[in-house]
Amino acid sequence: MVAVDDLSGGYRENVPDQAEFVEGDVRDAGFVQSLWEANGPFRFVYHLAAYAAEGLSHFIRAWNYRTNLEASVNLINQSVLGDAERFVFTSSIAVYGAGQVPMSEDMVPVPEDPYGISKWAVELDLAAANEMFGLDYTIFRPHNVYGERQNIADPYRNVIGIFMNAVLRGEPMPVFGDGKQTRAFSHISDVAPIIAESPFVAAATNETFNVGADTPYTILQLADEVARALEIEPNVVHLPARNEVVHAFSDHSKVRAAFSPSDPLELREGIDRMAAWVKEFGSRDPIRFRGKIEVDRNLPSSWRDIQLAGGQ
Repeated sequence: MVAVDDLSGGYRENVPDQAEFVEGDVRDAGFVQSLWEANGPFRFVYHLAAYAAEGLSHFIRAWNYRTNLEASVNLINQSVLGDAERFVFTSSIAVYGAGQVPMSEDMVPVPEDPYGISKWAVELDLAAANEMFGLDYTIFRPHNVYGERQNIADPYRNVIGIFMNAVLRGEPMPVFGDGKQTRAFSHISDVAPIIAESPFVAAATNETFNVGADTPYTILQLADEVARALEIEPNVVHLPARNEVVHAFSDHSKVRAAFSPSDPLELREGIDRMAAWVKEFGSRDPIRFRGKIEVDRNLPSSWRDIQLAGGQ
């Protein structure tokens, strides 16, 4: 088993000892080719790499497409050339867009931001590669995944990590708008085992699945849960609302039929698990986006402040 990452948003110590780790950037087609030359052939390819800052993607459009689309195509090309049996791809419920709840796989995607567009484009490309070259695939659309060992230093994504890091730093939890947006928050234990199993499930061949938790919560309810787990009184600061999908949660009947997973972890238990880890792990200084903001018009002021400060 070979694990690849550029460590821009993760940590080397998170890689299990059973995996051979190779540091590199899959946006580099030459690097991707070298993986097959040095370590291949690969029977299964699991592609989970992305920069999943959905809201920020409006302002880093070209960077987003290079990172989330072009890099994916590099891996698809090499998987075809290397005769891989299955390409497992983590897409996102961002492909659905707004007004489609609960989101189900039979809906026509209408993504509203460059991140969702890039994910939907990769899904279409995988279908085309299957038709032309016979590369089998399985696509998952997870949502709001959290848990132990998550990068809590990223101020643009992963709201639970952002909230917990703010609490540990003695800062209020930042909430965009009124905090009544709803999301279903998915603990990693509800997502990773299904993704890992998928190449061995015949019913998952060339199929797309929503995967994650069922029950939506408001952002304000989430803040209350984080405060409870970290044993403080809730303390939030309301920032100007940003342009985002207000309500986003999925139907999971299809994945249950194919995989028969256990019931999703309750949010309270998942938050408690992550909080226990965060207390031991400690806070981190927010790390600004290291690329170039390409369009700064309508950029949320809090993100602008992080960019100007350098997050150091």
